Amino acid sequence: MTGVLDRRDLRARVQQALDAFLLEHRAALDAMGPELPPVADALVAYVAGGKRMRPGFCFWGCLGAGGADTDALVTAAASLELFQACAIVHDDVMDGSDTRRGRPAVHRAFAALHRDAGWSGDEEAFGTGAAILIGDLALSWSDEMLVTSGLAGPTVLRVFSQMRTDVVGGQYLDLVSQASGAGTVAAALRVAHWKAAKYTVERPLHLGAAIAEADPVVYAAYSAYGLPLGEAFQLRDDVLGVYGDPEVTGKPAGDDLREGKRTALVAMALETASPAQQDLVRRHLGDPDLDAAGVEALRDVLLDTGAVDRVERMIDERLEQALAALDTAPLAPEATEVLRELATAATARAH
Repeated sequence: MTGVLDRRDLRARVQQALDAFLLEHRAALDAMGPELPPVADALVAYVAGGKRMRPGFCFWGCLGAGGADTDALVTAAASLELFQACAIVHDDVMDGSDTRRGRPAVHRAFAALHRDAGWSGDEEAFGTGAAILIGDLALSWSDEMLVTSGLAGPTVLRVFSQMRTDVVGGQYLDLVSQASGAGTVAAALRVAHWKAAKYTVERPLHLGAAIAEADPVVYAAYSAYGLPLGEAFQLRDDVLGVYGDPEVTGKPAGDDLREGKRTALVAMALETASPAQQDLVRRHLGDPDLDAAGVEALRDVLLDTGAVDRVERMIDERLEQALAALDTAPLAPEATEVLRELATAATARAH
Protein backbone atom coordinates (compact mmCIF):
# COMPACT_ATOMS: atom_id res chain seq x y z
CA MET A 1 0.00 0.00 0.00
CA THR A 2 2.74 2.44 0.97
CA GLY A 3 4.63 2.07 -2.30
CA VAL A 4 1.53 2.71 -4.41
CA LEU A 5 0.67 5.90 -2.55
CA ASP A 6 4.23 7.19 -2.75
CA ARG A 7 3.74 7.79 -6.45
CA ARG A 8 3.92 11.56 -7.04
CA ASP A 9 5.14 11.73 -3.43
CA LEU A 10 1.50 11.68 -2.32
CA ARG A 11 1.93 10.32 1.22
CA ALA A 12 4.53 12.95 2.12
CA ARG A 13 2.46 15.73 0.56
CA VAL A 14 -0.66 14.68 2.46
CA GLN A 15 1.32 14.70 5.71
CA GLN A 16 2.75 18.13 4.92
CA ALA A 17 -0.74 19.51 4.29
CA LEU A 18 -1.99 18.05 7.57
CA ASP A 19 1.03 19.33 9.49
CA ALA A 20 0.57 22.86 8.17
CA PHE A 21 -3.14 22.89 8.94
CA LEU A 22 -2.76 21.48 12.45
CA LEU A 23 0.16 23.76 13.32
CA GLU A 24 -1.99 26.77 12.52
CA HIS A 25 -5.11 25.50 14.27
CA ARG A 26 -3.55 24.10 17.41
CA ALA A 27 -2.39 27.63 18.27
CA ALA A 28 -6.01 28.59 18.92
CA LEU A 29 -6.41 25.67 21.32
CA ASP A 30 -3.10 26.29 23.07
CA ALA A 31 -4.04 29.91 23.66
CA MET A 32 -7.07 28.82 25.71
CA GLY A 33 -4.89 27.47 28.51
CA PRO A 34 -2.44 24.77 29.58
CA GLU A 35 -5.20 22.13 29.65
CA LEU A 36 -5.62 22.13 25.86
CA PRO A 37 -2.30 20.91 24.39
CA PRO A 38 -3.18 17.22 25.01
CA VAL A 39 -6.24 17.67 22.79
CA ALA A 40 -4.18 18.95 19.89
CA ASP A 41 -1.50 16.34 20.56
CA ALA A 42 -4.10 13.58 20.27
CA LEU A 43 -5.19 14.74 16.82
CA VAL A 44 -1.62 15.25 15.63
CA ALA A 45 -0.83 11.69 16.68
CA TYR A 46 -3.89 10.27 14.94
CA VAL A 47 -3.12 11.84 11.56
CA ALA A 48 0.61 11.03 11.72
CA GLY A 49 0.07 7.48 10.48
CA GLY A 50 -2.51 5.38 8.73
CA LYS A 51 -2.76 3.90 5.27
CA ARG A 52 -3.83 7.15 3.49
CA MET A 53 -6.27 5.16 1.38
CA ARG A 54 -9.02 7.75 1.30
CA PRO A 55 -6.79 10.65 0.25
CA GLY A 56 -5.24 8.31 -2.32
CA PHE A 57 -8.58 7.40 -3.87
CA CYS A 58 -9.65 11.06 -3.89
CA PHE A 59 -6.39 12.22 -5.50
CA TRP A 60 -6.31 9.54 -8.19
CA GLY A 61 -10.06 9.82 -8.67
CA CYS A 62 -9.49 13.42 -9.66
CA LEU A 63 -6.54 12.68 -11.93
CA GLY A 64 -8.37 9.76 -13.49
CA ALA A 65 -11.18 12.12 -14.46
CA GLY A 66 -8.80 14.59 -16.07
CA GLY A 67 -8.13 16.82 -13.09
CA ALA A 68 -4.82 18.49 -12.34
CA ASP A 69 -2.24 17.54 -9.72
CA THR A 70 -2.17 20.64 -7.48
CA ASP A 71 -1.42 21.43 -3.86
CA ALA A 72 -5.08 22.40 -3.48
CA LEU A 73 -6.11 18.90 -4.52
CA VAL A 74 -3.72 17.37 -1.98
CA THR A 75 -5.17 19.62 0.73
CA ALA A 76 -8.72 18.63 -0.16
CA ALA A 77 -7.75 14.95 -0.18
CA ALA A 78 -5.91 15.30 3.14
CA SER A 79 -9.11 16.60 4.78
CA LEU A 80 -10.39 13.02 4.59
CA GLU A 81 -7.74 12.02 7.13
CA LEU A 82 -9.24 14.39 9.69
CA PHE A 83 -12.67 12.94 9.02
CA GLN A 84 -11.20 9.46 9.46
CA ALA A 85 -9.68 10.59 12.77
CA CYS A 86 -13.18 11.54 13.93
CA ALA A 87 -14.57 8.21 12.78
CA ILE A 88 -11.97 6.03 14.50
CA VAL A 89 -11.93 8.02 17.78
CA HIS A 90 -15.70 7.65 18.05
CA ASP A 91 -15.60 4.05 16.79
CA ASP A 92 -13.15 3.10 19.55
CA VAL A 93 -15.50 4.58 22.15
CA MET A 94 -18.45 2.61 20.81
CA ASP A 95 -16.45 -0.62 20.61
CA GLY A 96 -14.73 -0.13 23.96
CA SER A 97 -11.36 -0.65 22.25
CA ASP A 98 -8.22 -0.35 24.36
CA THR A 99 -5.70 0.34 21.62
CA ARG A 100 -5.39 1.87 18.18
CA ARG A 101 -2.27 1.69 16.00
CA GLY A 102 -0.27 0.27 18.89
CA ARG A 103 -1.16 3.13 21.27
CA PRO A 104 -3.95 3.57 23.83
CA ALA A 105 -7.23 4.58 22.23
CA VAL A 106 -8.05 8.25 22.85
CA HIS A 107 -10.70 7.56 25.47
CA ARG A 108 -8.27 5.29 27.34
CA ALA A 109 -5.46 7.86 27.12
CA PHE A 110 -7.63 10.61 28.57
CA ALA A 111 -8.96 8.34 31.28
CA ALA A 112 -5.32 7.76 32.23
CA LEU A 113 -4.68 11.51 32.19
CA HIS A 114 -7.59 11.97 34.63
CA ARG A 115 -6.31 9.17 36.85
CA ASP A 116 -2.70 10.35 36.87
CA ALA A 117 -3.76 13.91 37.72
CA GLY A 118 -5.78 12.68 40.68
CA TRP A 119 -8.93 14.49 39.53
CA SER A 120 -12.34 13.80 41.01
CA GLY A 121 -15.16 11.92 39.32
CA ASP A 122 -15.24 8.92 37.01
CA GLU A 123 -12.07 8.61 34.94
CA GLU A 124 -13.79 6.47 32.30
CA ALA A 125 -16.58 9.02 31.83
CA PHE A 126 -13.97 11.75 31.51
CA GLY A 127 -12.08 9.76 28.90
CA THR A 128 -15.25 9.11 26.92
CA GLY A 129 -16.27 12.76 27.06
CA ALA A 130 -12.83 13.91 25.93
CA ALA A 131 -12.82 11.43 23.04
CA ILE A 132 -16.24 12.60 21.85
CA LEU A 133 -15.04 16.21 21.86
CA ILE A 134 -11.78 15.37 20.08
CA GLY A 135 -13.70 13.44 17.43
CA ASP A 136 -16.07 16.38 16.99
CA LEU A 137 -13.10 18.73 16.62
CA ALA A 138 -11.59 16.50 13.93
CA LEU A 139 -14.92 16.51 12.10
CA SER A 140 -15.13 20.31 12.25
CA TRP A 141 -11.55 20.73 11.10
CA SER A 142 -12.03 18.29 8.22
CA ASP A 143 -14.83 20.52 6.93
CA GLU A 144 -12.66 23.60 7.28
CA MET A 145 -9.67 21.99 5.58
CA LEU A 146 -11.80 20.97 2.60
CA VAL A 147 -13.42 24.39 2.28
CA THR A 148 -10.17 26.32 2.58
CA SER A 149 -8.60 24.20 -0.15
CA GLY A 150 -10.55 26.38 -2.57
CA LEU A 151 -12.03 23.37 -4.34
CA ALA A 152 -15.23 22.94 -2.35
CA GLY A 153 -17.85 23.77 -4.96
CA PRO A 154 -21.49 22.69 -4.56
CA THR A 155 -20.96 19.24 -6.09
CA VAL A 156 -17.89 18.58 -3.95
CA LEU A 157 -19.74 19.57 -0.79
CA ARG A 158 -22.69 17.38 -1.76
CA VAL A 159 -20.44 14.32 -2.19
CA PHE A 160 -18.67 15.09 1.09
CA SER A 161 -22.03 15.30 2.85
CA GLN A 162 -23.16 12.02 1.29
CA MET A 163 -19.98 10.34 2.50
CA ARG A 164 -20.57 11.49 6.07
CA THR A 165 -24.16 10.28 5.97
CA ASP A 166 -23.01 6.89 4.64
CA VAL A 167 -20.51 6.28 7.42
CA VAL A 168 -22.82 7.42 10.23
CA GLY A 169 -25.64 5.26 8.91
CA GLY A 170 -23.29 2.32 8.42
CA GLN A 171 -21.92 2.73 11.93
CA TYR A 172 -25.43 2.67 13.37
CA LEU A 173 -26.23 -0.47 11.38
CA ASP A 174 -23.10 -1.99 12.94
CA LEU A 175 -24.30 -1.07 16.43
CA VAL A 176 -27.72 -2.56 15.76
CA SER A 177 -26.18 -5.74 14.35
CA GLN A 178 -24.13 -6.28 17.50
CA ALA A 179 -26.93 -5.35 19.88
CA SER A 180 -29.62 -7.43 18.17
CA GLY A 181 -27.37 -10.41 17.51
CA ALA A 182 -28.71 -10.58 13.95
CA GLY A 183 -25.56 -12.37 12.87
CA THR A 184 -26.50 -13.09 9.25
CA VAL A 185 -24.15 -12.84 6.30
CA ALA A 186 -26.56 -10.44 4.60
CA ALA A 187 -26.61 -8.15 7.62
CA ALA A 188 -22.80 -8.13 7.83
CA LEU A 189 -22.43 -7.35 4.12
CA ARG A 190 -24.98 -4.55 4.44
CA VAL A 191 -22.83 -2.97 7.14
CA ALA A 192 -19.74 -3.46 4.98
CA HIS A 193 -21.48 -1.80 2.02
CA TRP A 194 -22.35 1.41 3.88
CA LYS A 195 -19.62 1.64 6.50
CA ALA A 196 -16.67 0.56 4.35
CA ALA A 197 -17.35 0.22 0.62
CA LYS A 198 -18.97 3.59 0.08
CA TYR A 199 -16.99 5.50 2.70
CA THR A 200 -13.54 4.05 2.11
CA VAL A 201 -13.47 3.78 -1.67
CA GLU A 202 -16.49 4.98 -3.65
CA ARG A 203 -17.11 8.39 -2.05
CA PRO A 204 -13.43 9.45 -2.01
CA LEU A 205 -13.29 8.57 -5.72
CA HIS A 206 -16.48 10.54 -6.29
CA LEU A 207 -15.01 13.46 -4.36
CA GLY A 208 -12.04 13.47 -6.73
CA ALA A 209 -14.40 13.22 -9.70
CA ALA A 210 -16.39 16.19 -8.38
CA ILE A 211 -13.21 18.27 -8.03
CA ALA A 212 -12.39 17.41 -11.67
CA GLU A 213 -15.97 18.26 -12.73
CA ALA A 214 -16.27 14.81 -14.27
CA ASP A 215 -19.07 13.47 -16.43
CA PRO A 216 -21.63 11.03 -14.93
CA VAL A 217 -20.01 8.10 -16.74
CA VAL A 218 -16.91 8.56 -14.57
CA TYR A 219 -18.96 8.43 -11.36
CA ALA A 220 -20.57 5.20 -12.60
CA ALA A 221 -17.17 3.70 -13.39
CA TYR A 222 -15.89 4.60 -9.94
CA SER A 223 -18.92 2.98 -8.32
CA ALA A 224 -18.47 -0.20 -10.38
CA TYR A 225 -14.87 -0.36 -9.20
CA GLY A 226 -15.20 1.07 -5.70
CA LEU A 227 -18.15 -0.82 -4.23
CA PRO A 228 -16.86 -4.38 -4.72
CA LEU A 229 -13.36 -3.27 -3.75
CA GLY A 230 -14.65 -1.60 -0.59
CA GLU A 231 -16.49 -4.75 0.42
CA ALA A 232 -13.35 -6.81 -0.21
CA PHE A 233 -11.38 -4.34 1.90
CA GLN A 234 -13.81 -4.79 4.80
CA LEU A 235 -13.75 -8.58 4.47
CA ARG A 236 -9.96 -8.48 4.64
CA ASP A 237 -10.28 -6.28 7.73
CA ASP A 238 -12.58 -8.89 9.29
CA VAL A 239 -9.98 -11.60 8.77
CA LEU A 240 -7.20 -9.42 10.18
CA GLY A 241 -9.36 -8.60 13.19
CA VAL A 242 -9.17 -12.29 14.14
CA TYR A 243 -5.88 -13.52 12.70
CA GLY A 244 -3.81 -10.36 12.26
CA ASP A 245 -0.40 -9.96 13.85
CA PRO A 246 -0.66 -7.41 16.71
CA GLU A 247 2.81 -6.11 15.84
CA VAL A 248 1.46 -5.17 12.42
CA THR A 249 -2.19 -4.29 13.08
CA GLY A 250 -1.54 -2.33 16.28
CA LYS A 251 -4.42 -4.07 18.05
CA PRO A 252 -4.45 -7.13 20.34
CA ALA A 253 -4.88 -10.51 18.67
CA GLY A 254 -8.55 -11.46 18.35
CA ASP A 255 -9.78 -8.02 19.40
CA ASP A 256 -12.83 -8.26 17.09
CA LEU A 257 -13.85 -11.44 18.93
CA ARG A 258 -13.67 -9.72 22.32
CA GLU A 259 -15.70 -6.80 20.95
CA GLY A 260 -18.34 -9.19 19.59
CA LYS A 261 -18.11 -7.99 15.99
CA ARG A 262 -20.87 -9.58 13.91
CA THR A 263 -18.78 -9.92 10.79
CA ALA A 264 -19.48 -11.94 7.66
CA LEU A 265 -16.71 -14.27 8.82
CA VAL A 266 -18.52 -15.06 12.08
CA ALA A 267 -21.90 -15.29 10.34
CA MET A 268 -20.59 -17.82 7.83
CA ALA A 269 -19.11 -19.93 10.60
CA LEU A 270 -22.44 -20.03 12.45
CA GLU A 271 -24.26 -21.13 9.28
CA THR A 272 -22.35 -24.41 9.10
CA ALA A 273 -21.18 -24.88 12.70
CA SER A 274 -22.20 -27.89 14.75
CA PRO A 275 -24.41 -27.26 17.82
CA ALA A 276 -21.32 -27.50 20.04
CA GLN A 277 -19.43 -25.01 17.87
CA GLN A 278 -22.40 -22.63 17.80
CA ASP A 279 -22.60 -22.79 21.58
CA LEU A 280 -18.89 -22.04 21.90
CA VAL A 281 -19.19 -19.00 19.63
CA ARG A 282 -22.24 -17.63 21.42
CA ARG A 283 -20.65 -18.09 24.84
CA HIS A 284 -17.34 -16.44 24.03
CA LEU A 285 -18.03 -13.91 21.26
CA GLY A 286 -18.16 -10.48 22.84
CA ASP A 287 -16.45 -11.51 26.08
CA PRO A 288 -14.08 -8.60 26.90
CA ASP A 289 -12.08 -10.88 29.21
CA LEU A 290 -11.55 -13.59 26.59
CA ASP A 291 -8.07 -15.07 27.09
CA ALA A 292 -5.65 -16.41 24.51
CA ALA A 293 -7.05 -19.94 24.78
CA GLY A 294 -10.57 -18.66 24.14
CA VAL A 295 -9.40 -16.67 21.13
CA GLU A 296 -7.69 -19.76 19.74
CA ALA A 297 -10.84 -21.87 20.27
CA LEU A 298 -12.92 -19.37 18.30
CA ARG A 299 -10.29 -19.19 15.57
CA ASP A 300 -10.45 -22.97 15.26
CA VAL A 301 -14.21 -22.82 14.74
CA LEU A 302 -13.85 -20.22 11.99
CA LEU A 303 -11.28 -22.40 10.24
CA ASP A 304 -12.96 -25.76 10.78
CA THR A 305 -16.33 -24.57 9.46
CA GLY A 306 -14.70 -23.31 6.24
CA ALA A 307 -15.69 -19.71 6.98
CA VAL A 308 -12.18 -18.36 6.43
CA ASP A 309 -11.93 -20.06 3.04
CA ARG A 310 -15.34 -18.72 2.03
CA VAL A 311 -14.37 -15.17 2.97
CA GLU A 312 -11.10 -15.47 1.05
CA ARG A 313 -13.08 -16.55 -2.03
CA MET A 314 -15.43 -13.58 -1.58
CA ILE A 315 -12.45 -11.24 -1.41
CA ASP A 316 -11.01 -12.71 -4.61
CA GLU A 317 -14.36 -12.48 -6.42
CA ARG A 318 -14.86 -8.83 -5.46
CA LEU A 319 -11.31 -7.95 -6.40
CA GLU A 320 -11.82 -9.50 -9.83
CA GLN A 321 -15.06 -7.56 -10.23
CA ALA A 322 -13.36 -4.28 -9.32
CA LEU A 323 -10.45 -4.88 -11.68
CA ALA A 324 -12.79 -5.84 -14.50
CA ALA A 325 -14.61 -2.53 -14.07
CA LEU A 326 -11.35 -0.69 -14.72
CA ASP A 327 -10.93 -2.41 -18.09
CA THR A 328 -13.74 -0.38 -19.61
CA ALA A 329 -13.52 2.73 -17.43
CA PRO A 330 -12.93 6.02 -19.31
CA LEU A 331 -10.00 7.08 -17.11
CA ALA A 332 -6.53 8.49 -17.62
CA PRO A 333 -4.01 5.64 -18.09
CA GLU A 334 -1.78 6.49 -15.10
CA ALA A 335 -4.78 6.62 -12.76
CA THR A 336 -6.07 3.31 -14.09
CA GLU A 337 -2.69 1.74 -13.34
CA VAL A 338 -2.59 3.16 -9.81
CA LEU A 339 -6.18 2.14 -9.04
CA ARG A 340 -5.37 -1.38 -10.18
CA GLU A 341 -2.36 -1.45 -7.84
CA LEU A 342 -4.39 0.04 -4.99
CA ALA A 343 -7.04 -2.65 -5.38
CA THR A 344 -4.47 -5.42 -5.06
CA ALA A 345 -2.73 -3.74 -2.11
CA ALA A 346 -5.99 -3.08 -0.26
CA THR A 347 -7.05 -6.72 -0.37
CA ALA A 348 -3.67 -8.36 0.24
CA ARG A 349 -2.62 -6.11 3.12
CA ALA A 350 -1.43 -7.28 6.54
CA HIS A 351 -2.88 -4.33 8.51
